[in-house]
Amino acid sequence: MTAPALTPVLRRLSCLAKDGFHDMAYWEWGAPDAPRTALCVHGLSRNGRDFDDLAAALVEAGWRVVCPDVVGRGESGRLRDPLDYNPLQYRSDLVALVARLGVEQLDWIGTSMGGLIAMVTACLPGHPIRRLVLNDIGPFVPKAALERIAASVGQDPTWPDLEAAETFLRQAYAPFGIRGDAQWRHFTEISVRARPEGGWGRNYDPRIAAAFEAGALKDIDLWAQWDLLDLPVLVLRGAESDVLLPETAAEMARRGPRAEVLELPGCGHAPPLLEPSQTAPVVEWLRGGA
Repeated sequence: MTAPALTPVLRRLSCLAKDGFHDMAYWEWGAPDAPRTALCVHGLSRNGRDFDDLAAALVEAGWRVVCPDVVGRGESGRLRDPLDYNPLQYRSDLVALVARLGVEQLDWIGTSMGGLIAMVTACLPGHPIRRLVLNDIGPFVPKAALERIAASVGQDPTWPDLEAAETFLRQAYAPFGIRGDAQWRHFTEISVRARPEGGWGRNYDPRIAAAFEAGALKDIDLWAQWDLLDLPVLVLRGAESDVLLPETAAEMARRGPRAEVLELPGCGHAPPLLEPSQTAPVVEWLRGGA
């Protein structure tokens, strides 16, 4: 095996939507010929750099790690029709990425939206997922939590500097349970991008909210898909989460793949995976299936 890379390489893949092609950027860590590959898929308004700490830990343990910026986020392209920002498009792009990676199996770590996409992929025959880690997401998401998320995701503020952006993000993402100034500064730097006209804006297309705004929100219910899963699953639950409720996590341990559930103290939706107390259990669990 070649020497692992402890900093990510930015790569791109051309993907197809109904109105044409778009780039999907992805961050690749580690040796391309590593014996295991992990795919880390972020939440709705986040990007692949959310997994920097987990990726570094997995590379040290012998994994190749791929962290895409789902279309409309980070370094990826933007779609012409905002209604194309939907789970079917995201899954199509990610399946194309898996094909690009040239592996028969991989481990999938999905935060929030990234976990929902994983569930509707892993319930299909012939899927390539060896082990699945769901970060604060399950087959049931209450309408109230979706309404809270929808209320903020479409906002498009401009901040004069990084300090102002960080002040905003500290309040908006308080449920993540991020600790310390260094973590908050890193989180800010990956969450914003410089605007051509000056100032700083969010590191995603605010039109990703269009799918929320197009129709009435309702509970997400994927229990039928959950019961079809036939692979080992680890569930991380933020102890204060309003997205993955305690009763949902308990039911996930009881039925379907009978997931292992680990509750992480001091955070809600979603645990940021920025420190060893959160990343080490993931690495050890994935190692257990090696």
